Amino acid sequence: MLTVRREGEVQPGIKWGPFVFRIPFIHARFALPEFLQGICVAGATGLALVPVMTASFGLSFEEAVTMAMFHTMLIASAWLFFGDPVAPGWLTPALPFIFAFVLGGGNSPEEQFQLMTALSLNFAALLIILGITGFGAKLVAWVPNVLKGGIILGAAVAAFIRIFDPNDAASALNLTPIAAVSSLALCMFLTFSKPFQRQAAQMPWLAKIAGLGLLPAFVVAGIVGYFTGEMEFNIRSGLLDVPTHAASLWDKASPLVIGWPDMSMFLAALPLAFITYILFFGDVVTGEEMIKNSQPMRPDEKLDVNSNRLHMSTGIRNAAMAVVAPFFGTQGVLWTGIQVIVLKRWASGRDKMDSIFDGISAYYVYGFPVLFIVLPIVTLLQPLLPIALAVTLLLTGFACATLALTTVTDTTERGAMVLTAMAFALFDPWTGLLAGLATILVVVGPHVFSVKKQTPEEPTSAEAAPD
Repeated sequence: MLTVRREGEVQPGIKWGPFVFRIPFIHARFALPEFLQGICVAGATGLALVPVMTASFGLSFEEAVTMAMFHTMLIASAWLFFGDPVAPGWLTPALPFIFAFVLGGGNSPEEQFQLMTALSLNFAALLIILGITGFGAKLVAWVPNVLKGGIILGAAVAAFIRIFDPNDAASALNLTPIAAVSSLALCMFLTFSKPFQRQAAQMPWLAKIAGLGLLPAFVVAGIVGYFTGEMEFNIRSGLLDVPTHAASLWDKASPLVIGWPDMSMFLAALPLAFITYILFFGDVVTGEEMIKNSQPMRPDEKLDVNSNRLHMSTGIRNAAMAVVAPFFGTQGVLWTGIQVIVLKRWASGRDKMDSIFDGISAYYVYGFPVLFIVLPIVTLLQPLLPIALAVTLLLTGFACATLALTTVTDTTERGAMVLTAMAFALFDPWTGLLAGLATILVVVGPHVFSVKKQTPEEPTSAEAAPD
């Protein structure tokens, strides 16, 4: 078995079909900087959905952490079992749509998990079919930019509604208003503020703070929450009893126990699966372009990125998740911020990082999220998790809004895009899609659905990551 890469070739691994299995510490070396960042940033971010799982899906805190652990392990399989040279992440821009659809359409936790299963299986089937046939690019080319912009802007609006909804008792702004505002303001400042970016370009220590991503916002939230009395930290000792909580999670969520979704659920979920695919394809294009731009700096390692393989591997992960731990949106193709960090050090030379898989595997803690089973760390983070979700949605919403506004330049198309976005954000997926299509056809005209009229650029979804 070849374990040392020949000059200019792909990193060795064990081929199976179109995929490549790479064994940690044999085909991927240990990388300390990425390992330390992965434990802190990737671990904490992976727990951000725990408050939603406990508040709306009937899971205990321990069951929700166990589900998040399974999601993280499935995400890590992208490089481990399938050989994709990209840092995978959530389908973050789709999450606001998913919350609105599932929480509004399910009358009980069982029905909500069945809707999650229907969404995941619809999306998995779409990815696998388009991956095998290679029709994904043709499908996205047919979608006009005004509709793409409406989808992306709709994700932004839905995210902002989720954050600022005064009737949501479980939101961070209602639970811990002072800590939440402090954290959200700091995160926006560090990520998007142009005055700060100008100062950071001149002061390396500011750039290092910005490079910590979400961590400064978490620290500030914890300090403010503690001193204002908004948060209580009940730190527990020991390790998470994974087998016990995995068994109870299985009984509450798996379709093999609670029953499979009926046909009406699959049909209701179809438009959202299509919407999510548009966002997914943007991530595929982004990942390919990032690798293409970095490849000339490392001729010693060929990065084999294949969009059809990405389709199939992501489809398989979503299908597995639908049975084991159904929570749609957690199995995407790209975590943009992490890909930037890993590619930057990889491009600096082989002496810094031998293979890109060294950095990616280390960031995902070699497929086993250790942080999730250490109760002192998990319970320390527990009061911060609603804020982690709010920060994730805020960054995603802001990035999606700025991106959507660049997809079209015609003022009439922009007006149609805004109406389409509101339809997606406020209505169920079928109504939103039909309202958006009707608006575009009537206001803009059917000519925008001609593939020849479209620009080659594809919009890109935004991950909640320290870009």
